[in-house]
Amino acid sequence: MTVLTVNAGSHSLHLVFVEGERPGARLDRSDPPGSGEAADAVRAFVAAHNRPRAVAHRLVHGGAVVTRPVTVDDDLRHRLDAVADLAPLHVPPALALLDLFRDLLPDVPHVLCPDTAFHADLPPRAATFPLPAEWRRRFDLRRYGFHGLSYAYATRRAAGLLGRPVDQLHLVLAHLGGGDSVCAVRAGRSVDTSMGLTPLDGVPMSTRSGAVDPGMLLWLLDTGRLTRDELAEGLYRSSGLLGLSDGRSGDTRVLVAAARDGDADAALALDVYTHRVRREIAAAATSLGRLDALVFTGEIGWDQPEVRADICAGLQLLGVAAPTMGNRPDDGPVSAPDAAVAVLVIRPQEEVQLARDTATALAVD
Repeated sequence: MTVLTVNAGSHSLHLVFVEGERPGARLDRSDPPGSGEAADAVRAFVAAHNRPRAVAHRLVHGGAVVTRPVTVDDDLRHRLDAVADLAPLHVPPALALLDLFRDLLPDVPHVLCPDTAFHADLPPRAATFPLPAEWRRRFDLRRYGFHGLSYAYATRRAAGLLGRPVDQLHLVLAHLGGGDSVCAVRAGRSVDTSMGLTPLDGVPMSTRSGAVDPGMLLWLLDTGRLTRDELAEGLYRSSGLLGLSDGRSGDTRVLVAAARDGDADAALALDVYTHRVRREIAAAATSLGRLDALVFTGEIGWDQPEVRADICAGLQLLGVAAPTMGNRPDDGPVSAPDAAVAVLVIRPQEEVQLARDTATALAVD
């Protein structure tokens, strides 16, 4: 079955045709998905290829509206507007693309695959916020978690690399890229994760803050120190690695090179980042009975060996040793063959998971 996968970021767009589980023709753009230029590129790409059996759309946040992969109809599309503000950098462009593709391919099923689905069955102790019960009921406040498509793919891939059934593995996975999170997986199921109600929570990211003191945010809003819009802009677009490096860059490749050249702000940014990722990995491990492997995925996790090494250097208490390899051309271990805890790198392939989930959803529907 040929599936056209649609993966929209805040300033990126990836379209990939997947036949079975083999990625084929693709379109990659680094401009806003909602721009006229991107829309023209989408139309040309679709016109240049045969009609797919289905279109799979990555939806970063499904909220309480979409909790599993599901085929879109007009009623569901209308209800999705209510969750757009939960992930304001990601959901609005994804919905704009959904509308465009439904116009371009009206007779093809369009399947929404939420990143939050992988974490939908988090145990209550991990999913529940310590907030008033009335708030939680009224606003569906819970830990939703993100990067679920990446985690689902990497979990299955890790099992294959380790030669063990998924249901026998206890893993901690770190998806590190423009957005970052950590997840504990026991027997193939997410049992804890660092992101919460929104993709702003957890570890620092390229431009997003990650978790910060909520009292500090209230203080900044009090007496006009910052407006609500200024606060949102700062937390989403000017924080994380970019803010830590005093505006130099949100790209770890740039910061690693700058730190080597003596840039103190770049060094601080990397130190804070790797410290926070280490802390989340250690916290996630407490949800497991043991740690069989630490898995790095995402763009940084896959191809930034300096960052991986710094993270692992502080995890001796978990039995994690420093990797013995840098980058490798394929998925696999970067730890020593006799390591107590295997350290794996897995190239992110969300398009393959999108195709898998779409095939499952169509079979159920």
